[in-house]
Amino acid sequence: MDITPTVWIITIAVTIAFFIYEFFAHVRKPHEPSIGESARWSAFYIGLALIFGVVIGIVWGWDFGGEYYAGYLTEKALSIDNLFVFLIVMTGFAVPKIYQQKVLMIGIVIALIMRGAFIAVGAALIENFSWIFYIFGALLLFLAYRQAFSHGDSDPANGKFMTFVRRHLPVSDEYNGDKLTVKKDGRRFVTPMLLVIVAIGFVDLIFAVDSIPAIYGLTEEAYIVFVANAFALMGLRQLYFLIGGLLERLVYLAQGLAVILAFIGVKLVFHALHVNELPFINGGEPLLWVPEIPIWLSLLFIAGTITVATIASLIKTRNDREAKDREQIEGEPVIAAKDESRGS
Repeated sequence: MDITPTVWIITIAVTIAFFIYEFFAHVRKPHEPSIGESARWSAFYIGLALIFGVVIGIVWGWDFGGEYYAGYLTEKALSIDNLFVFLIVMTGFAVPKIYQQKVLMIGIVIALIMRGAFIAVGAALIENFSWIFYIFGALLLFLAYRQAFSHGDSDPANGKFMTFVRRHLPVSDEYNGDKLTVKKDGRRFVTPMLLVIVAIGFVDLIFAVDSIPAIYGLTEEAYIVFVANAFALMGLRQLYFLIGGLLERLVYLAQGLAVILAFIGVKLVFHALHVNELPFINGGEPLLWVPEIPIWLSLLFIAGTITVATIASLIKTRNDREAKDREQIEGEPVIAAKDESRGS
């Protein structure tokens, strides 16, 4: 895939322009977005991402187009999981809804910057060390295990990192608009808003570790990695307000992502064996009999896993809600009977 410096510059410039527009058009003035506004912009960004995949397919070939779509789906799913943690952070800090847009915007920009750095490092490592695929594969398998069995066990707003920050910074007890610091009695305090942004940045760092090895398991093209991440993050702010209530219903999202990460981890290990240069494995020779998982299979697997996890989550939450309603209905006659006996 031949990407000229001009294409890189234009892509990065357009990405920055989108975020600048987002800030001045939607975030600068604090407000809670309506469902209609969120739906329109979410549809716009998703549509734009899908169209860009067609452009990649036409200009550079559909193998790269398939890699882009697989990467975009994976990054979008991971970004939605990221939103769930953002929700926990903002709930933990009791961020007023009118300021949540700004927090999300800053968090998304931090995420893109961190992922950009990881993309550059990952590209350099892959270019020079084929054995890095073993490391990425093992890391993803570990992350898949953690995602499946440790999801939701910690609260980023009250974790060790934030405890350390609170201990070393003077923190005010209440928000002061969207200001990051406030002066009281001649002393400068940081507001909870700054703590939220620090927590979001810390979460972004953790998710970047998940995200970049995962997509490098689907493509070795740094350009595809970047644009897939950029499009996955675009519209994430609107998606937060659009599916805020739905996030809590996606009870199997963590397990679905764990399956995807494990699949990509295995794919990376297979690829590492296929291009092996480590002397203690097969004498430093590639294991050509090891299958290479084609991108079309990866795309189908990722899309299928996300679909199954979503449907299973919605079915479970619906069944749980119906069971709870039945318990309440069945319990009402008992309560009524007790009230009657007391009255008599």
